[in-house]
Amino acid sequence: MPYLLDGNNLIGSVRRTARPSEQDRDALVAELADRLRRTRARATLFFDGPAGERSRTLGSLTIRTPSGGSADDAILREVAASSSPRDCVVVTADRGLAGRARDAGARVVSPGEFFARFGASSPRGGPARDAPPATESVEEWMRYFEDPRNRS
Repeated sequence: MPYLLDGNNLIGSVRRTARPSEQDRDALVAELADRLRRTRARATLFFDGPAGERSRTLGSLTIRTPSGGSADDAILREVAASSSPRDCVVVTADRGLAGRARDAGARVVSPGEFFARFGASSPRGGPARDAPPATESVEEWMRYFEDPRNRS
């Protein structure tokens, strides 16, 4: 079951920023790679970015910055190209992308559900650099962003 992650949306949900920096992206990549390292799950993390396809892999996590269109478009292309779209799991809190992904046959889970499913990062590695404080849970962040008044 491939997980297709909406990177900028995850950063916005977890780190409360609409304009993620490279530091925000690096922190998210480190956190996700650490969480997935202990599982058999595979995930592709999509970021919006400048022109020019970029891709790199860290174990079971692939990071892609599509050259044509947005990360949302790239996620939907992946679902459409899948031989079994219903096996694709799109991770986003973006209602528009979630609806389009469901229409294409994919399943959708919230960032909170995804993080809960894959537990905390490993204690030996510690939290990702500049990760949100340990006292605030992903669920707290999710409740914050589910309130329309807190969206920019």
